[in-house]
Amino acid sequence: MVRLFVALPIADGLREQLASLAGGIPGARWVPSENYHLTLRFIGEVENVLADELDEALSGIRARSFGLQLHGLDLFEKAGRIHSLYARVERCERLLHLQAKVETALQRAGLPPERKRFAPHVTLARTDKVAPDKLIAFVQAHNLFRAPPEPVDHFCLYSSRLGKEQAHYVVEMEYALEPAPAAAKAGEN
Repeated sequence: MVRLFVALPIADGLREQLASLAGGIPGARWVPSENYHLTLRFIGEVENVLADELDEALSGIRARSFGLQLHGLDLFEKAGRIHSLYARVERCERLLHLQAKVETALQRAGLPPERKRFAPHVTLARTDKVAPDKLIAFVQAHNLFRAPPEPVDHFCLYSSRLGKEQAHYVVEMEYALEPAPAAAKAGEN
């Protein structure tokens, strides 16, 4: 059995910008910068045979590269409890298109449909033990955070190994995206 997810890796420059935000919230468990990613689809634990079939399905995806831009911070909550702090991803049609293709490919390979609505983000910290007023103040203090667009030319299949403190993510496979036309590289998403 292997625990898998499909995601976009975060480039080093953007990773450094996000890591510079870490700190200043007592009780927050900050995600190590090497674990930053944008999940396209969580898969979970699967048998190795199915993992091979999922890899084959993902390798058949054809989509164009695009620019990824982060802008501002926000919070996820469930049942009235804030559980994580994340960087928001600006709306991008090519990202949504890629995520839909990933979902379709994985369903065709035998996975059940994803129940959660796709909400593109990069998780920065787990915050279930932090006072809500501290989190809200942090988000407000950093609401002008904006990173320049980062080119996205591939996506990855990751394995996740749970550890005592944090999970350890390993890129198992990379899947190239097709180069965008020159006009798209100049700023179209």
